Amino acid sequence: MIQTDILIIGAGPTGLFTVFEAGLLKLKCHLIDALPQPGGQCSEIYPKKPIYDIPAFPEILAGDLVDNLMQQIKPFEPGFTMGERAETLDKQDDGSYIVTTNKGTKHQAPVVVIAGGLGSFEPRKPPIENILDFEDKGVAYMIKDPEVHRDKKVVIAGGGDSALDWAIFLADVAAEVSLVHRRNEFRGALDSVEKASELAKLGKIKLFTEAEVRKLYGDEHLEAVVIKYNDSAKGETYLEVDNFIPLFGLSPKLGPIGDWGLDIAKNAIKVNNAKDYQTNIPGVFAIGDVNTYEGKLKLILSGFHEAAVMCQYAYQIINPGKRYVMKYTTVGGVEGFDGTKKEAKKEVVQSIA
Repeated sequence: MIQTDILIIGAGPTGLFTVFEAGLLKLKCHLIDALPQPGGQCSEIYPKKPIYDIPAFPEILAGDLVDNLMQQIKPFEPGFTMGERAETLDKQDDGSYIVTTNKGTKHQAPVVVIAGGLGSFEPRKPPIENILDFEDKGVAYMIKDPEVHRDKKVVIAGGGDSALDWAIFLADVAAEVSLVHRRNEFRGALDSVEKASELAKLGKIKLFTEAEVRKLYGDEHLEAVVIKYNDSAKGETYLEVDNFIPLFGLSPKLGPIGDWGLDIAKNAIKVNNAKDYQTNIPGVFAIGDVNTYEGKLKLILSGFHEAAVMCQYAYQIINPGKRYVMKYTTVGGVEGFDGTKKEAKKEVVQSIA
């Protein structure tokens, strides 16, 4: 049995930052995540994609953000159960909870924090008859490492930000990039649409609008796709390719957490945002993209704020009757469980006689 102060379900950026905020309160954390490594979507889906709305970082790659968070929480020595999915939640007589994973690993804590992002994800796959035959053989539903596509012929399907952004990025990596969208108008940011159009004029991207990829051909590996136009008079286009990447988004699902008796609305967990981000189950909190309340913004920044507030109330559950006086890190520094100490620099005020 793994025992801890705060059990965090989800090791994405919000879950990782919770470890830091809890550590400042001398609370130990353990994290559970179905993915094989920490970082959530940032590590699994777009580690090489830049993020622009993290304070103090005009631009940072998603993977680098995760690396920085891991470095930040290292002094607090969190535990990890990776590659396992939280399955059941059982309340004990002492008020604590036991969370058991799909592999039977049991964890006990007085506070459980659900920071599972949007839940588990399944890619939305286009209705192409033999697409399953080419998965991992030229067909992929996300881009983890752009270098896989260097000097390759790549077809991207989709009309949103991901499809546009990756088509633009791969224009300088792949030998040939084709972007296929079933409509004439794209749903992405105007700047990205204009950039893709400009690259198309320069011949760096082939644009196929009002069209869809309908057929895949190949033996051991994908070799070609057939693009069919909405206007039957235009017929079809046969295109030799190495890789086909349909980017139609991911379908989020709460998974087993949805059966825990939580108050759920539109696949998100309702919380008391006026106070502590606690769910309808006492001692169980939900922070980050997995929760919902009026005015909710699904931003990493919001998850960081919610983690900080939540930890203050978690402290009261874990230490009933004990008063905690919050100290700013600029005053008290940061002292880790590993014995490291980052002292706050004292400001020296010199008087003038």
